[in-house]
Amino acid sequence: MAGCLDNFQINTPEWLNLSEKRNAVASIIAGVLFFTGWWIIIDVNSLFGSEDFSLGYHVCGIFATVSLFMINAVSNGQVRGESYNTGFLGQKAARTWLFVGFVLGFSSIIAATWILFAAYVIPNKQVIYPGIGLFLQNILIFAGSLVFKFGRSEDDMN
Repeated sequence: MAGCLDNFQINTPEWLNLSEKRNAVASIIAGVLFFTGWWIIIDVNSLFGSEDFSLGYHVCGIFATVSLFMINAVSNGQVRGESYNTGFLGQKAARTWLFVGFVLGFSSIIAATWILFAAYVIPNKQVIYPGIGLFLQNILIFAGSLVFKFGRSEDDMN
């Protein structure tokens, strides 16, 4: 009985074959994550005034956006030293730039978590949606930057 299903095949529809469109799909998913993060914080800002949501909290989202640009400004080939070996610092500068980008991304998530707990959860406020919205914004932007960085294939970028 071994091998009775060896010839069994399920035909995959052509529109579902995304291997050729990996870069496009990763870019769309990253864009949707980035958009959703900023849409949530725009919703929070429109629903709650400055007494419930301080304007200084937007710094977390701004740093997360800068982190997205920094992480994706350096290609994987530059980090490995394959395509970028000239310049001021070469591979070391590319790795340092990427490291600082990741530090900014993680710092924005940590700061958003701190604001969520220090300003909304611990004081036991009735409305905690602004803190949750700020946390979700930073998580979604960072997830979008990771999808855009590691979801694309550099072999197809010619």
